Amino acid sequence: MNTLIRLKKWALLPLLLGAGLGWTQAAEFPVPGKPIRILVGFPPGGGTDIQARQIAQQLTTVLGGVPVVVENRPGAGTLLAANELIKTIPDGHSLLYTPASTLSQLPHTLLAAKYDTLKNFTPVAQGAVGPLVLVVHKSIPVNTVSELVAYAKSNPGKLNYVSQGMGTSAHIYGQMFARQAGIDIVHVPYKGANDVAKDFIAGRVHLQFASSSAAVALAKSGELRLLALVAPQRSSLFPELPTMGEQGIKGIDIESWIGFVGPAGIPPATVHRLSEAFAQILKTPSIQEAFRAGGVEAKWAGPDEFSMIIRNSYRQWGQTLGELGYKKE
Repeated sequence: MNTLIRLKKWALLPLLLGAGLGWTQAAEFPVPGKPIRILVGFPPGGGTDIQARQIAQQLTTVLGGVPVVVENRPGAGTLLAANELIKTIPDGHSLLYTPASTLSQLPHTLLAAKYDTLKNFTPVAQGAVGPLVLVVHKSIPVNTVSELVAYAKSNPGKLNYVSQGMGTSAHIYGQMFARQAGIDIVHVPYKGANDVAKDFIAGRVHLQFASSSAAVALAKSGELRLLALVAPQRSSLFPELPTMGEQGIKGIDIESWIGFVGPAGIPPATVHRLSEAFAQILKTPSIQEAFRAGGVEAKWAGPDEFSMIIRNSYRQWGQTLGELGYKKE
């Protein structure tokens, strides 16, 4: 009898190890009756949230009717969403749709970013690319970056620039711009894109390095001007808009992307199925058109390529912030 009991315990050991080590063995996906959650680190209504919901709607169909829900976890520049994700079961049912800053930048800028980008996440698929855009309120009498620099030098400390939190791309790019141009502009952090948009349109804030989707939405108000792209080269989304580099501001050109990651340890077969589902969705004309209308370009990359994109972006930000002498806050 004791021998039988011992054998039963050893028979259960692989299952216990699998539960403790992150679902390393092949598991059924999707799990019947279990919804897929897509976390978004921004409030409802912003560009990233809208994209996630457009994809989620089609993902349900592609995966044979599995429920897909988008859950918003705004705050701390997407840290709340990222920190929640890494604690979830790695079975493919919890994903994060997030911009590059979450994985490549915040770990270098915020003490609250406790995760390890290269160890705590499973890259699933890139979803879109879209450059940041320097935008100004129409009350500021400038049409180019050089005119903005001249105006700021004539009005030191009177212009402010906004971001969605300390250590985010908009914050760091503002610092880099001010330092290189030799101007005095004031940083004003916000918690979400909707509040930024309201105050920006009202003229209570003056400048922003906005995501391309936010820039498109803000420009439609007629209250703002687009001055420059934050990108290595011009974009088909804004073909007439020059880059910061073309206008004399160098080094502010790291490419921006948005993608899907899960917690570490998702089985490769599950990652492959999810990635192929996203590839199918992102290549549909309706998604391509909807994304372009929202200011981004749907652009899929599979797990291996996306992993390299994340690594390169993480390295670039580490180097850039090191040269800037930025200290974690």
